[in-house]
Amino acid sequence: MQKRIAISIGDINGIGPEVVIKSLHDLSLAGITPIILSSRRVVDFWLSNLSKSLDYHYAQSVDEIAEQQVNLLQTYADEAITVKPGDFSKQSGKCAMLAVEEGISLCKSKQADALVTAPISKEAVNLAGYHIPGHTEFLAEKTDTSDFMMILVHKNLRVGLVTGHIPLSQIASTLSADSIKRYIRIIHKTLRNNFNISSPNIAVLGLNPHAGDGGIIGMEEQDTIAPALKDLQSEGLSISGPHPADGFFGNRKYEEYDGIVAMYHDQGLIPFKTLSFGGGVNFTAGLPIIRTSPDHGTAFDIAGQNKANPSSFIEALKLASELIEHRNKQVSKDEHQ
Repeated sequence: MQKRIAISIGDINGIGPEVVIKSLHDLSLAGITPIILSSRRVVDFWLSNLSKSLDYHYAQSVDEIAEQQVNLLQTYADEAITVKPGDFSKQSGKCAMLAVEEGISLCKSKQADALVTAPISKEAVNLAGYHIPGHTEFLAEKTDTSDFMMILVHKNLRVGLVTGHIPLSQIASTLSADSIKRYIRIIHKTLRNNFNISSPNIAVLGLNPHAGDGGIIGMEEQDTIAPALKDLQSEGLSISGPHPADGFFGNRKYEEYDGIVAMYHDQGLIPFKTLSFGGGVNFTAGLPIIRTSPDHGTAFDIAGQNKANPSSFIEALKLASELIEHRNKQVSKDEHQ
């Protein structure tokens, strides 16, 4: 089966084009048809900048895509584009979001099997009129998804977040037993359906230092998190916690679990990025489409200097391919039941 993977190139002035080109340069195309969503002017600029060659098939429409080749699908008009590495702009933000929208459309129409997104600049996309906190929320909006979750993946380490791109000052007031249960159910379902783990074992982190220390350093664990876990345990889910986050990672307890649920962004992402050594992948759970991305940003400070490491993007492509296979197996299983 040929797997079509749409690739949103990200901000054209960041490191997105560089990591995409480096990732595809030596990629084995056995069973994979990559579809770069950009334009000739952008891709050719970056090929020249990097002194690399990439044998791509230029397609002006989806009907012209060539199987088992690297494809470049014309996504925005060439004549208005100026590439300036390291200099985000209204134009670079618009191009980035047009590529994301095209990727979503291809996946929704089954013309692509997965979407891999290179980094965007929140400042640039807001200049372009897209008032969104990030990729994840935009993807959810465009796919009419209310229950979604950011999960960071590196081999068997999978970390999901209850709260994402919100200020630290709002985290405690945002948490509720219902929201915690909702996100645990999402990661539980994802581990079963997307990662083929029949009985996932999930750890949940506390909010406060030392998970509240019996209420001395905060009551959220006793009043909100623990009751939510008890309800889910009564439903038969294998869940433990709330665990003190520092000891959990410091003592390598994460190795004992299929999934970990963190209460907020940095609580989960700092240890994850430390442990994944630049090879982590962001997977958006709960969507009707498969979407992965590298776990780094646009890195404007090194854009155009041929310094970007493609490891995370390569892993995002690999995970997208694996998830397509897992999904197809699940669909086949469901059809035979």
